[in-house]
Amino acid sequence: MAYVNTTSATTTSFFARIGTAFDALATRYKQHRLYRETLDGLSALSNRELNDLGLNRYDLRRVSWEAAKR
Repeated sequence: MAYVNTTSATTTSFFARIGTAFDALATRYKQHRLYRETLDGLSALSNRELNDLGLNRYDLRRVSWEAAKR
């Protein structure tokens, strides 16, 4: 009985890995920038305005991070 095994090793080139690393870094930077913009904007609101949105100051970092991850 004969069978064929088609296992191949997939290696990426050095430059492809560098490109992937830069893409990940750029994505992380954009997420951090959006996080800071969102946090700064929400922090500028009064407690009453935050309450109208259903938020309190304790929630601002979490909400900002969730917004940045989308």
